[in-house]
Amino acid sequence: MRRAITHLKKSDPVMASIIARVGPFRLDRRPATFEAMVRAIVFQQLAGAAARTIYQRLQNACEQALGGQDTERSLYGGFMITPESVLALTEDQMRACGLSRQKLSYIRDLAHKTIARDVDFAILPNMSDDEVIEHLTRVKGVGVWSAQMFLIFALGRLDVMPTADLGINMAICKAYGKRKIPKPKQILKFSEKWKPYRSLACWYLWRSADKPAKKTQPPRTQRNTKAKKARASFSSVSSVAKFFLAIPVLLFRSAYIRG
Repeated sequence: MRRAITHLKKSDPVMASIIARVGPFRLDRRPATFEAMVRAIVFQQLAGAAARTIYQRLQNACEQALGGQDTERSLYGGFMITPESVLALTEDQMRACGLSRQKLSYIRDLAHKTIARDVDFAILPNMSDDEVIEHLTRVKGVGVWSAQMFLIFALGRLDVMPTADLGINMAICKAYGKRKIPKPKQILKFSEKWKPYRSLACWYLWRSADKPAKKTQPPRTQRNTKAKKARASFSSVSSVAKFFLAIPVLLFRSAYIRG
């Protein structure tokens, strides 16, 4: 992994500063299994805490459906969800876990296709990235983005570039000073310098949101001078102008108030 980090630092000064700020690369990799894909579907478009609660409820329901004795344990903690345990549940039982009708249909379709060997998790490690994406997107509700997340976090592939990931795109905008979110083709071209370690670059971009760059403060004397000039400038504006200047500030604050 040291070679990959060195490559990213040398090829991109901005990425080098992100790496210095975020620290060592640590990828929480999980086995490439049916259970991992079920978990990915449950977590789609949900906050972590809510998704974990729903997943734990699904684990408990699946365990009870199989009798709850001598069942294999999961690396995530609790019962290991299997295709057979999913199909032992009714749709109403899955809904009671907190799953939407859409998501439970995805999970049931995955279970059916896994049992029929239309989707075979055992052969995924031997496939190319494109072959894995084609294989997994046979399942209803599993798109290219979900398959790419599986490539990174389950199969540990080093050169995946999920161009549709909003978190990565926003991080690129912020770190590289872009006014608009780049289009997928632009992202691919932009990421050429990170090859063949784009997965690592993505990991650092995700983590950069958790550790924003520290803002540098000008010297105190300079700040005081700027403040005095600003106050003098504002005092020369008429009272009517002051009112209208204040409106955007008030609107901006109210838009971001959390209830």
